[in-house]
Amino acid sequence: MAKKSKKKAKNKRSLVALVSTVTGHRYVIKKNSTNTPDKLERRKYDPLIRKTVVYRETAKNLGRNEVKPRKK
Repeated sequence: MAKKSKKKAKNKRSLVALVSTVTGHRYVIKKNSTNTPDKLERRKYDPLIRKTVVYRETAKNLGRNEVKPRKK
């Protein structure tokens, strides 16, 4: 007899990046998109200038994981 497998529940939280409006420093956080559908804007500590500044949500990836063509 074959056992029925249970489906794994999908995670409602997704990874997003918060980028400093002053220096470009990043925090990567998890966000529940059903509770907060619009973009986040938070005041967090920026270690590069040692002050709290506004951080805004952006896409986490920004094209860094794309496969680049080989050089000949």
